[in-house]
Amino acid sequence: MDILNYTPEHEDFRQRLRAFCETDVTPHVDRWEEDHIVPKSIWRKMGAGGFLCPTVDPAYGGLGGDFRYSVIVTEELSRTAHTGLAAALHSDVVVPYIESYGSEALKQKYLPGCVSGDCITAVGMTEPDAGSDLAGMKTTAEEAGDTVVVNGSKTFISNGINCDLLVFAAKDPSVENKYEAVSLYVVEDGTPGFTRGRKLDKMGWHSQDTAELFFSNCRIPVDNRLGEKGMGFLMLMEKLQQERLTCALGAVCGAERILEWTLDFCRKNNRGGRPLSKSQAVQFELVEMAADVKVGRTFVDKLVADHIEKKNIVVETSMAKFWTTDLANRTADRALSILGDFGTVESCPLVRAWRDVRVMSIFAGTNEIMKGIAAKFMGL
Repeated sequence: MDILNYTPEHEDFRQRLRAFCETDVTPHVDRWEEDHIVPKSIWRKMGAGGFLCPTVDPAYGGLGGDFRYSVIVTEELSRTAHTGLAAALHSDVVVPYIESYGSEALKQKYLPGCVSGDCITAVGMTEPDAGSDLAGMKTTAEEAGDTVVVNGSKTFISNGINCDLLVFAAKDPSVENKYEAVSLYVVEDGTPGFTRGRKLDKMGWHSQDTAELFFSNCRIPVDNRLGEKGMGFLMLMEKLQQERLTCALGAVCGAERILEWTLDFCRKNNRGGRPLSKSQAVQFELVEMAADVKVGRTFVDKLVADHIEKKNIVVETSMAKFWTTDLANRTADRALSILGDFGTVESCPLVRAWRDVRVMSIFAGTNEIMKGIAAKFMGL
């Protein structure tokens, strides 16, 4: 029995998205990888098809669907063999901050554009000296009347070049308790004092625009704050369950695609006069990889079902994030070893996949941080 029990409406959504990806995404991926960015026009096409922010309330233009729609988007985009069109980051990580904590005025102003693809979002948490330690951030936000003055920098910001709207964290320097000093705000592209630095040249995720962002006496309305002042750290903690689940899902999908491609390669290519898949050593490798991937998929699907039921699975999603991203890296390593010489050349699709999965164990909280969280909740 399917753990997630997809409805005919879900399946129709999947088929429409798959057809969209086959015609509008996959044929262009190699060029986007070379350009190190995807065009904004593809975001608008995604929005026009109803594939962005599917869980957003219809009052703001969304489908009002459950998280299974987000699962479908991640699964189908994984088939395009690139990471540049980071719809899950936009729809399932950033936009929920606005929908959950934004004022009605902010929701009406930004959510329709997030759904349509006219407003691409990014989240600014990581800083040069504060990665997984969010409480150690140095970007400041000093509120004075109806204005907030922001100074500082963010780095490794996905969608950093394309973003029209940034959700970011900053602290009030007058508050001593570092956890009570943090608030969340939104800032629009083009706001004076808010500038972009380098588009970072990364080992993987080549078509995903990642940038440095800077604030220099950047003035934004106090109404751009999400939720209450000083509640930013708690809001971040509340949203980490979905963020980590989204990462785990992406990792499992990546491992599944790597396995599918490797199985097909081994069936079609000979070594020593017979298909690779007939080698007992290769068979054992492939069976072990397939078993790992199936375990990961079952684990993640169960967590998605629990998440839809609004269960508290913070510990489990932390475990899933480190286990599945390690799985994706392990699967990529083993696949390249099976391929031999072909696994060393750029024309091999798994070379890109290997580069792309490597960072998954680092972003959204390193896997070591995930294990520390689980250990704490286990009373260790």
